[in-house]
Amino acid sequence: MQLQVTNSPFTPEQAELLNRLLPTLTPSQQIWLSGYLSALQAAVPTTAVLSSAPVLAEESATPVSQPAISREVTVLFGSQTGNCQRLAGSLSRKLEEQGFQVTQSSMNSFKPNGLKKVENLLILVSTHGEGDPPDNARAFHEFLYSKRAPGLEHLRFSVLALGDTSYEFFCQTGKDFDQRLEELGGQRLYPRVDCDLDYDEPVAEWIEGVLQSFQERLNPSAIATEAVKAADKAPGQETSEYSRSNPFQAEILENINLNGRGSDRETRHLELSLAGSNLQFEPGDSLGVYPENHPQLIDEIIAAFGWNPEEKVPFNKKGDEGSLLDALKYHYEITVLTKPLLEQAVQFSNGSQLQELLSPDRQQELKEYIHGRDLLDLVQDFGPWQAPARSFVTILRKLPARLYSIASSYNANPDEVHFTVRAVRYQIHGRDRYGVCSVHCAERVQPGDTLPIYIQNNPNFKLPASGDAPIIMIGPGTGVAPFRSFLEEREELGAEGKSWLFYGDRHFVTDFLYQTDWQRMLKDGVLTKLDVAFSRDTEEKVYVQHRLLEKSRELYQWLQEGAHVYVCGDEKHMAHDVHTALITVIQQEGGLSPEDAGAYLEQMQQEQRYQRDVY
Repeated sequence: MQLQVTNSPFTPEQAELLNRLLPTLTPSQQIWLSGYLSALQAAVPTTAVLSSAPVLAEESATPVSQPAISREVTVLFGSQTGNCQRLAGSLSRKLEEQGFQVTQSSMNSFKPNGLKKVENLLILVSTHGEGDPPDNARAFHEFLYSKRAPGLEHLRFSVLALGDTSYEFFCQTGKDFDQRLEELGGQRLYPRVDCDLDYDEPVAEWIEGVLQSFQERLNPSAIATEAVKAADKAPGQETSEYSRSNPFQAEILENINLNGRGSDRETRHLELSLAGSNLQFEPGDSLGVYPENHPQLIDEIIAAFGWNPEEKVPFNKKGDEGSLLDALKYHYEITVLTKPLLEQAVQFSNGSQLQELLSPDRQQELKEYIHGRDLLDLVQDFGPWQAPARSFVTILRKLPARLYSIASSYNANPDEVHFTVRAVRYQIHGRDRYGVCSVHCAERVQPGDTLPIYIQNNPNFKLPASGDAPIIMIGPGTGVAPFRSFLEEREELGAEGKSWLFYGDRHFVTDFLYQTDWQRMLKDGVLTKLDVAFSRDTEEKVYVQHRLLEKSRELYQWLQEGAHVYVCGDEKHMAHDVHTALITVIQQEGGLSPEDAGAYLEQMQQEQRYQRDVY
């Protein structure tokens, strides 16, 4: 039966909506809806029934006695490389499909006082460095832990935390937010989920749990109505079929050592073909590369356990299987130990030493043992082992992709992507060690081979919208890679803005990465200024932060002119020293106090004029 607008009290739009909804209801849903409307009509005037918002209905209570739940949801993300921002976008789209009104924002763009008006809050945040918030979450984190933070008794919230179990303070920022929101009076809509590097499944479970929690608090008729609306929405824009979970096999076009003869370093410049992938990127984005574990390490681990390399073992939780050799080569991480791994490995050890190391009173010793050791160390140091390969591999983490700053402009090099990687080789605990991806690229791939790759968008490291804006780029070593992309892009687009590059490494003669590119760009006017620091060429070591201080007057003038500052490279030392140098420059040249100079830089960060891609 179809409702006719002429003989019903509904508008044409309401009648159309009902005509699409009613045929989808089961008999029990129809009975429930009938009883719900009858109860609601008996409690309030008819006019109020027709205009009221959906209310929270629970099986244990009459619908009319429950308070209305807001369909407004605030999604905040704190993200350094863009993962949380991408996931926040996916979550927001799913919520909108369910009829929610979503406000999505980075934490540094959200006014913290606005929390007093938020009823439903979803937080997605990564942890950076040694348990620190990402750059765009620092101010929000500080606000919540300050005396200005308001009571949040009205708030329902849930937290998704991204991290890496190989770090001591795993998902610490997410834990901080979760704990603090509860302390301020908030109630969890859904429990916090902490994700390791292989986060796809737990993220999907968290999103599903959040949506289910919302649905349980909304009356079924409202859910069905919004589902009808969502069904009418147009599909999203087509994108590449290749992604983090479905990498593209990119052919290697070039693999060149950028260091000169006699250098104690090896830095590879690789050029890959994207032909046929439909993958595109912007300057500032990263390239995800899935590497292969070193064959010598794989052989030694298999021998130490006494395993058969051809034994069939699972590759993943989906049930895919193959040889143990392939599993350790392509699918599982074997070069990093974590506390969760040791806690699971103890079940396979017939000795007591590993169990003793995991005891609460030996946590510092455990931390020191884990640092710099791999699976082979674990096998050799503890045991004897009773570890069937098929069971043991299931406790290993998935081999994660490595992210590298893209060193080329797509507009300048269509269907290609370039990246820069320095080979990592060192000795520790009596054995030679290798960087998994860097040595794979340096030693075991050549033009014609392929690498499994995907594009990692990074919206937090982007060129200014205006090509007239000045840019200051600070990137020693391989940290200079994204600035090759920046300048290629500005050259291709004919940008008029000034550009200044600060670059540093060990030796001018052997370690000046992309020297000919910078020289050509200086000659052509694409690069306005270049300052370099080669630490081993002078008696006293000089680094990029020293060059910043030497050029403080002109540097401050560029800042006053609206220059955007970009820093890429080592977070622990270089980025910290550069940050301190910038504050010193602003303080001295601007005649400001240290506090005001810090606030100046903080304001630049809020305006996205100070961006960092650090690791």
